[in-house]
Amino acid sequence: MPQVGRIRTRPDFLAARGGRRLNGPFFFIETRDRRDGGEPRLGLTVTKKVGNAVLRNRIRRRLREAVRTVCAREMAAGYDYVIVARREVADLPFERLTDELSRRLAKGGASREGARPPERRAGPQTEHAEPAGSAGN
Repeated sequence: MPQVGRIRTRPDFLAARGGRRLNGPFFFIETRDRRDGGEPRLGLTVTKKVGNAVLRNRIRRRLREAVRTVCAREMAAGYDYVIVARREVADLPFERLTDELSRRLAKGGASREGARPPERRAGPQTEHAEPAGSAGN
């Protein structure tokens, strides 16, 4: 199993936000290529909207264990992964959790083979007509 580091600082969490986002029914993952070839790093976010501290900590423990036991091999070297969990992770069967997490993590490192997401380019600016009845008000 590859060694997985931890994301600890707010700037690193915010940097991962600028990368690729992989949505799912139970959580979403934000990934970013650090371009240093180092060990993959994991950050977990469980907001207060999910529930009380006991529930949030239980979700974090389940996600860390899923990564440790099954999903770490799907993580690409030099990438940061931030998992933002939803409440449903608490009641999800562990096998389903690891399946979903493995699938998303594999997609997150897909750009390691050079399949990078397309960059947004500034296209021609078009003028939009004002809606009828709003001119001159």
